[in-house]
Amino acid sequence: MTVLVTESGVLHRAHGTYGKLPRLSKPEPSRVLYSRTLFEGEHPLARPIAGLREHHVGYTKKGYSRALVPPAVVRLDVEEHPPFPEVPHRELIQAFIGAAPNTPQPLDTAIGAFRVEAMLRTLAHGSAISSPQRLPVGWTVTDEGVRLRVGSTGETLDRHAVIELQAALSAWLRFTERPPERAVVEPRQASES
Repeated sequence: MTVLVTESGVLHRAHGTYGKLPRLSKPEPSRVLYSRTLFEGEHPLARPIAGLREHHVGYTKKGYSRALVPPAVVRLDVEEHPPFPEVPHRELIQAFIGAAPNTPQPLDTAIGAFRVEAMLRTLAHGSAISSPQRLPVGWTVTDEGVRLRVGSTGETLDRHAVIELQAALSAWLRFTERPPERAVVEPRQASES
């Protein structure tokens, strides 16, 4: 099973016996592509990435344990077919398999790198990246800077403050991903003398 998500928010799947031509499932475009008003504020990659995680967990539970193509982010020279009509894209799957590195990494590492690439493209196009507006505390990132807000007030951070915030958030994410360590203490037996 090979599952990939493209930058346009389309999930593609290929499956079959290793070494044989894979069977392709029809692409699954993000629901955000269907209706911008119904899913206002939702990033087009949110649901496909959730689907990617669900496939990974589902196939791991089914006993698929060996990654022939480890999770990776790659740039491809293949132009993606539009998701409508939903026609499988064999060249895209083959290009991904051919370009993916052999270096194993966790799925979340690849997803994180993919989201960073997508956000870089967003900033390069002059668009802002913002937290959901429904939250009372939020942030907005543009090509000019980072702004934190609480309610209707906010403050723009300078580059040094953003670097410090990123370091603190990275430390917190790494700290919270580890399961708590538990010490096993065996009672000492008294020796007879």
